[in-house]
Amino acid sequence: MTAQTDVIDGYVAGTWTIDTVHSDVSFYVRHLGVSKVRGAFSEFAGSITTAEDPLESKVSAVIKTASVSTNNESRDAHVRGADFLDVEQFPELTFESGEIRAITSEVFEVDGALTLHGVTKTVTLKLELNGFGKGFDGNAVAGFSAATEISRSEFGVTGGATGAAVGDKIRIALEIEAALAQA
Repeated sequence: MTAQTDVIDGYVAGTWTIDTVHSDVSFYVRHLGVSKVRGAFSEFAGSITTAEDPLESKVSAVIKTASVSTNNESRDAHVRGADFLDVEQFPELTFESGEIRAITSEVFEVDGALTLHGVTKTVTLKLELNGFGKGFDGNAVAGFSAATEISRSEFGVTGGATGAAVGDKIRIALEIEAALAQA
């Protein structure tokens, strides 16, 4: 399917800034093979450029790795340490989009370069366009949901001695609200 702006209800081309107050960057990973530990990052920023042709749009994001929270300070300190994120050496996780493919007029696949722990790999986000609208101030807003799964070992994140207790696959979920940048 070829995505065209006339089939995407309310589509607005422009540059958007991620609203961190109304967005969420979270993940979960299996623990001991029986449960899922959830976490989120509280410090992140990014921009989305919606092009006239939606398939030429771009996304750029930066996440501060030290902002990770799993709602357990002891575990968070371990995740921030050298066994996992090593936030002293790798303070940021970044994403730069590449090719975009339309699945439907509201669902896309976005390939991009994810850099984590000093390693860059191509990942594919399944992105759902939630819509375009007006914020309380009357300015344009847009909403997006995206998800992917990565292998932490492919990024050199071993987990150290406790790595065997933590699953290799990490599911990442993004709920993004963005505001159109004013000219």
